[in-house]
Amino acid sequence: MIPTIEWKNGKVRMLDQSLLPGRIKYLDCDRYQMVADGIRSLKIRGAPAIGIAAAMGIALAAQSVRASRSESFRKKMEPVYEIFRKTRPTAVNLFWAIERMKRFVEESGELPVERIKELMLKASQKMLDEDIEINQTIGRYGNKVVRQQDTVLTHCNAGSLATGGYGTALGVIRAAHEDRKNIRVFADETRPVLQGSRLTAWELMQDQIDVTLITDNMAGYLMSKGEINLCIVGADRIARNGDTANKIGTYSVAVLAKHHGIPFYVAAPLSTIDFSLRSGKEIPIEQRHPSEVTEILGKVEIAPRKTKVWNPAFDVTPAELITGIITEKGIYKPDRLIRLMAGS
Repeated sequence: MIPTIEWKNGKVRMLDQSLLPGRIKYLDCDRYQMVADGIRSLKIRGAPAIGIAAAMGIALAAQSVRASRSESFRKKMEPVYEIFRKTRPTAVNLFWAIERMKRFVEESGELPVERIKELMLKASQKMLDEDIEINQTIGRYGNKVVRQQDTVLTHCNAGSLATGGYGTALGVIRAAHEDRKNIRVFADETRPVLQGSRLTAWELMQDQIDVTLITDNMAGYLMSKGEINLCIVGADRIARNGDTANKIGTYSVAVLAKHHGIPFYVAAPLSTIDFSLRSGKEIPIEQRHPSEVTEILGKVEIAPRKTKVWNPAFDVTPAELITGIITEKGIYKPDRLIRLMAGS
C-alpha cells in the first residue's frame, strides 16, 4: 500500500489524491497552512486520514512557534487549532485529533517548550501508527461477516487512502481477501468527485482484488438481479444512536439494501463516533463548491454556466437501515453503541 501521509525530513508528506489515478505525486508541506489547505481542497480526505493530517499539521506549526515559556506557547497555538477546525465540518475525527493534540499540550505542564515540540511530533506519529493497527483490527472483526465468494458493494473510498493505512470498509475487504474468501467487489463511482472510480477501484486493483466499477445509479439494478450479497461503507461521523454520516449517496444504497434484504454494515473507528450528538439530525453537513457538480474534476463543463447547484458532501443513513457497525472493539448493533460510551 502506498503511504497516504507521513513525517519525512521535517515535513508533512501527503499523497495528493486529487491527481489519482493518473498521477502519483506527494506534497511536502513545510508550513501548517499547506496541510490545512490540503485537507480543505481534498488533497487528503477520509475521516481518519484528515484527523492524522490535522495532528501532524498542528505538530508542524508548533515547530515554528517562538516562546520561552509553556504558557505563552499554549496561547500561540490557539489560532492554529482554529484554522484546522474550519477546514471541514463533518468529519468528527478532525475535531477529535485537534482536541487530542490540544489536550496533550495543556497537560505538558511546565516542560521546556522545545521538549513539548519534540513530544508533539511523536504524538502525531503515534496517532498514525494507532490508526493502522485499529484498521487492521476492524478488518479482522469485519471479516467475520464476509462469506466465501461474497460479492460486496462499497460506496466512496474508505481504504488506505482515507486512513493511516489498510482502511476501514476496504480493511474488511482486504482481510477477507487475505483470508482467501474469493470475494468480488462492486465499487460505486461516487459522484461528484468520483472517489469510487478514482481511488477505490485503483486501490483494489493495486492489491489484485477483483473489482468492478459501476455508476451510482446502477446499484439497485444489480441488487435486483441478486448480484450483491453484502454492503460495507465507511463513515465520517456517527451519532450515539447509530445514525451515520458518510459520502452523499450512502443513504440511497442503504435504502436499496434494506428493500432487497442485503446486510448493510458501517466500518469505522471509535474516534468516528460522536457521543455528544443524540442523532444524525445534529450532524453538520458540509456544502461543497458548485463546480464539483458542473465540471468533471475542474476540467470539463457538463452543465450550463450559472446553473443552480446543491452540493452536500454527505448524507445521513438512519440507524434502522444499518445491520451493524464494525469497530476495533467488535461489531455493534447501532442501538448498542451507547455501551461503548460507558466503556463496556
